[in-house]
Amino acid sequence: MKRIFLTGASAGIGLATAKVLVAHGHEVWGTSRDVKRIPAIPRLHPVAIELLDRSSIAKNFNKALREADRFDVLINNAGSGHFGPAGSLSQEELADFFQILVFAQIELMQLALKSMRDHGSGIIINVSSLAARLPVPFMAAYNSAKAALASFTMSMQLELEGTNIRLIDLQPADISTDFNEALSKSDENNPRAAKAFRAVDRNLKAAPKPDLVASRILKLIDEKNPPPRITVGDAFQSVVAPLIFRILPQRVRLWGLKKYYGI
Repeated sequence: MKRIFLTGASAGIGLATAKVLVAHGHEVWGTSRDVKRIPAIPRLHPVAIELLDRSSIAKNFNKALREADRFDVLINNAGSGHFGPAGSLSQEELADFFQILVFAQIELMQLALKSMRDHGSGIIINVSSLAARLPVPFMAAYNSAKAALASFTMSMQLELEGTNIRLIDLQPADISTDFNEALSKSDENNPRAAKAFRAVDRNLKAAPKPDLVASRILKLIDEKNPPPRITVGDAFQSVVAPLIFRILPQRVRLWGLKKYYGI
C-alpha cells in the first residue's frame, strides 16, 4: 500500500487515476478547488487546494502530509487550458496559466522532495503533455507551460541521479475527457482558430479513455526503475508521430502540424 498525493482528482485523468489506485488498496489524497466534486470513495481523502494561491498550496499539502505521515508518490496532474490566438492572451492570463501548470507543480515537487529525502525514497509523476513536443495550434499557453514542466522535470532527473527518488515525465497524447469543455476561449470569430478547434475536438472525442493513463500510472508506481519519460495514447500520436517529428526539420514539422489540424 502506497500513500499518494494526487492533484486534479475531481475529473478526467485525475479521477480515473484516483479510482484505480484506491481500488488496488492505495491511500490517495486527491485535490480539487471544490472538494464537493470529489466522489466519496473509501481511501480517497479530499484535499481543497487553489493552485493560484501559493499559501493554499503549502498549507494544504502540509496538512495532508501530517494526516498521511509520509507520501510515497506525488502525481502532479491538475491542469487548465486556453484556446485562441497567442496574441490575445493578457499578461495576467498567461501568468495564471503558468502558475497552475508550472509554478504550482514545482512547489508541490519541492514540498514532496523534502519529505521523500527524509524517508530515503519516493516517486514523482509529472503529467505534462505530448503538446510539449507537438504543439497544438492556438494553445500556446498550454503548450509552452507543459514544455516548461517537462524541461524542469528532466533537470531534476539529472540532479537526483544516485538517489532513490524517481521522477517521471508522463506525456499523454489526446485522451477523451471533458478538457475541451473547460477551456477558456478568446477571439472565437477567428476562422483558422475555429477550424483548428473542430479538429482538436474531433481528435479528443475519438481518443482513448483516461483509464488508459490511470492503468499506466498504477504500473509505474510499482516499478523499481521506471522510464524517465513515457507517452500514453493511441499508437499514431504516442509512437509514430513523435518518432517522425524528431527527425524532421522545423519547416516540415510546421507544415505537418498545419495539415494535421487543417489550417
